[in-house]
Amino acid sequence: MKEEVIFPRPLVNQILNQAQKSPDVEVCGLVGAREGQPSSYYPVENIAESPCKRFLMKPEEQIEAMRKMRRKGEKLFAICHSHPSAPAKPSAIDLDQANYPDTLQIIISLNTKGVLEMRGFRIDDHHDVEEVALGIRND
Repeated sequence: MKEEVIFPRPLVNQILNQAQKSPDVEVCGLVGAREGQPSSYYPVENIAESPCKRFLMKPEEQIEAMRKMRRKGEKLFAICHSHPSAPAKPSAIDLDQANYPDTLQIIISLNTKGVLEMRGFRIDDHHDVEEVALGIRND
């Protein structure tokens, strides 16, 4: 059976709103979880040389996000980024840079008419990709 992850609606809204604020660049961030359930979103600045085509998290902000998670009793659950003009699926660069096989990869596509697409993936050490069903819980 395909894995399913349920996100609280306010968390999904926060992730999608951040992606929409900068539609020309790949927006990125981390999701923390408490007791295995996604609970918080931590935006991180994209400092890639070509931020419209790839993302590279600003190290200081990434470290600070991890500190905040620890203080709140959370663990890293997902890495999020947007694709301004590509589908919500891992690109060759995404596969090449996927170094956290236990962490969900969330990709948001802004390349849709009127509706944002958000999909989740697990990418193992061999770059094999398995899609994870995402659901939304109204809290």
